[in-house]
Amino acid sequence: MTNRQPTRPTADPGQFPVLWPVQTRWADNDHYGHINNVTYYSYFDSAVNGWLMATTGVDIRELDAIGVVAETSCRYLTELSFPDRLQVGLSVDHLGRRSVGYSLAIFREAADGSLVAAATGRFAHVYVDMNTRQPVPIPEQIRKAVSKLVIRST
Repeated sequence: MTNRQPTRPTADPGQFPVLWPVQTRWADNDHYGHINNVTYYSYFDSAVNGWLMATTGVDIRELDAIGVVAETSCRYLTELSFPDRLQVGLSVDHLGRRSVGYSLAIFREAADGSLVAAATGRFAHVYVDMNTRQPVPIPEQIRKAVSKLVIRST
Protein backbone atom coordinates (compact mmCIF):
# COMPACT_ATOMS: atom_id res chain seq x y z
CA MET A 1 0.00 0.00 0.00
CA THR A 2 1.32 3.43 -0.94
CA ASN A 3 1.15 6.32 1.45
CA ARG A 4 0.16 9.11 -0.94
CA GLN A 5 0.14 12.61 0.45
CA PRO A 6 -2.53 14.94 -0.99
CA THR A 7 -1.27 17.89 -2.98
CA ARG A 8 -1.11 20.95 -0.75
CA PRO A 9 -2.29 24.27 -2.17
CA THR A 10 0.33 26.98 -2.41
CA ALA A 11 0.65 29.76 0.16
CA ASP A 12 1.62 32.39 -2.45
CA PRO A 13 -1.13 34.98 -3.06
CA GLY A 14 0.12 35.48 -6.63
CA GLN A 15 -0.99 31.95 -7.49
CA PHE A 16 -4.67 32.70 -6.99
CA PRO A 17 -6.80 34.34 -9.70
CA VAL A 18 -9.11 35.77 -6.99
CA LEU A 19 -8.45 37.15 -3.52
CA TRP A 20 -11.77 37.48 -1.70
CA PRO A 21 -11.92 39.78 1.37
CA VAL A 22 -13.18 38.34 4.66
CA GLN A 23 -13.36 40.17 7.98
CA THR A 24 -12.88 38.25 11.20
CA ARG A 25 -15.55 38.69 13.85
CA TRP A 26 -15.29 39.04 17.63
CA ALA A 27 -17.16 35.73 18.02
CA ASP A 28 -14.56 33.92 15.86
CA ASN A 29 -12.01 33.99 18.71
CA ASP A 30 -12.06 31.00 21.03
CA HIS A 31 -11.11 30.71 24.69
CA TYR A 32 -7.41 30.62 23.74
CA GLY A 33 -7.56 34.06 22.11
CA HIS A 34 -7.22 33.00 18.48
CA ILE A 35 -9.59 32.10 15.67
CA ASN A 36 -11.00 28.64 16.31
CA ASN A 37 -9.92 26.02 13.78
CA VAL A 38 -13.44 25.27 12.51
CA THR A 39 -13.92 28.94 11.61
CA TYR A 40 -11.31 28.64 8.84
CA TYR A 41 -13.75 26.34 7.02
CA SER A 42 -16.43 29.01 7.36
CA TYR A 43 -14.07 31.52 5.71
CA PHE A 44 -13.47 29.07 2.83
CA ASP A 45 -17.21 28.45 2.44
CA SER A 46 -18.11 32.16 2.60
CA ALA A 47 -15.41 33.11 0.09
CA VAL A 48 -16.33 30.43 -2.46
CA ASN A 49 -20.07 31.04 -2.28
CA GLY A 50 -19.80 34.83 -1.97
CA TRP A 51 -17.55 34.93 -5.03
CA LEU A 52 -19.89 32.61 -6.99
CA MET A 53 -22.89 34.82 -6.23
CA ALA A 54 -21.04 38.06 -7.03
CA THR A 55 -19.54 36.69 -10.25
CA THR A 56 -22.63 34.97 -11.65
CA GLY A 57 -25.13 37.57 -10.46
CA VAL A 58 -27.30 34.64 -9.38
CA ASP A 59 -28.48 33.64 -5.93
CA ILE A 60 -27.01 30.14 -6.04
CA ARG A 61 -29.52 28.97 -3.42
CA GLU A 62 -32.25 29.37 -6.04
CA LEU A 63 -30.71 27.17 -8.75
CA ASP A 64 -32.17 23.75 -9.53
CA ALA A 65 -28.73 22.25 -8.82
CA ILE A 66 -26.78 23.05 -5.68
CA GLY A 67 -23.15 22.49 -4.78
CA VAL A 68 -22.87 20.32 -1.69
CA VAL A 69 -19.54 20.00 0.08
CA ALA A 70 -18.03 16.57 -0.50
CA GLU A 71 -14.49 17.22 0.76
CA THR A 72 -12.63 19.75 2.87
CA SER A 73 -9.14 20.04 4.27
CA CYS A 74 -7.13 22.72 6.01
CA ARG A 75 -3.48 23.10 6.92
CA TYR A 76 -2.91 25.76 9.56
CA LEU A 77 0.22 27.88 9.12
CA THR A 78 -0.16 30.69 11.65
CA GLU A 79 -2.70 31.97 14.15
CA LEU A 80 -5.36 34.50 13.32
CA SER A 81 -7.27 36.68 15.76
CA PHE A 82 -9.98 39.32 15.73
CA PRO A 83 -9.76 42.01 14.30
CA ASP A 84 -7.53 40.58 11.51
CA ARG A 85 -8.51 41.43 7.96
CA LEU A 86 -8.24 38.51 5.60
CA GLN A 87 -8.05 37.66 1.92
CA VAL A 88 -9.05 34.16 0.79
CA GLY A 89 -7.26 32.98 -2.33
CA LEU A 90 -9.45 31.03 -4.75
CA SER A 91 -8.39 28.76 -7.59
CA VAL A 92 -9.79 25.61 -9.19
CA ASP A 93 -7.66 22.49 -9.43
CA HIS A 94 -10.45 20.25 -10.77
CA LEU A 95 -13.39 21.07 -13.00
CA GLY A 96 -15.37 17.96 -13.82
CA ARG A 97 -18.81 17.34 -15.24
CA ARG A 98 -20.48 17.29 -11.81
CA SER A 99 -17.85 18.54 -9.39
CA VAL A 100 -15.46 21.41 -8.72
CA GLY A 101 -12.32 21.18 -6.59
CA TYR A 102 -11.04 24.45 -5.15
CA SER A 103 -7.52 25.14 -3.88
CA LEU A 104 -7.73 27.83 -1.22
CA ALA A 105 -5.54 29.87 1.07
CA ILE A 106 -6.23 32.36 3.83
CA PHE A 107 -3.95 35.39 4.07
CA ARG A 108 -3.84 37.97 6.87
CA GLU A 109 -3.36 41.58 5.79
CA ALA A 110 -0.22 42.83 7.58
CA ALA A 111 0.20 46.47 8.67
CA ASP A 112 2.59 47.09 5.75
CA GLY A 113 -0.02 45.83 3.25
CA SER A 114 1.64 42.49 2.60
CA LEU A 115 -0.28 39.23 2.84
CA VAL A 116 0.84 36.64 5.38
CA ALA A 117 -0.21 33.04 4.72
CA ALA A 118 -2.31 31.68 7.61
CA ALA A 119 -3.77 28.49 6.10
CA THR A 120 -4.11 26.46 2.92
CA GLY A 121 -6.98 24.19 2.10
CA ARG A 122 -9.15 22.32 -0.33
CA PHE A 123 -12.87 22.38 -0.84
CA ALA A 124 -14.91 20.24 -3.26
CA HIS A 125 -18.46 20.83 -4.43
CA VAL A 126 -20.52 18.07 -6.03
CA TYR A 127 -23.61 19.37 -7.79
CA VAL A 128 -26.89 17.67 -6.99
CA ASP A 129 -30.53 18.22 -7.87
CA MET A 130 -32.11 20.51 -5.28
CA ASN A 131 -34.97 18.09 -4.60
CA THR A 132 -33.69 14.56 -5.28
CA ARG A 133 -30.09 15.17 -4.12
CA GLN A 134 -28.90 13.05 -7.05
CA PRO A 135 -25.71 14.18 -8.87
CA VAL A 136 -26.31 16.41 -11.90
CA PRO A 137 -24.11 18.44 -14.26
CA ILE A 138 -22.72 21.74 -12.97
CA PRO A 139 -25.11 24.60 -13.88
CA GLU A 140 -23.81 26.51 -16.89
CA GLN A 141 -23.50 29.87 -15.07
CA ILE A 142 -21.40 28.18 -12.34
CA ARG A 143 -19.22 26.35 -14.90
CA LYS A 144 -18.60 29.59 -16.79
CA ALA A 145 -17.56 31.41 -13.60
CA VAL A 146 -15.31 28.70 -12.12
CA SER A 147 -13.58 28.04 -15.44
CA LYS A 148 -11.91 31.45 -14.95
CA LEU A 149 -10.25 30.08 -11.79
CA VAL A 150 -8.75 26.92 -13.31
CA ILE A 151 -5.00 26.78 -12.77
CA ARG A 152 -3.06 24.76 -15.30
CA SER A 153 0.22 23.27 -14.08
CA THR A 154 3.23 23.73 -16.33
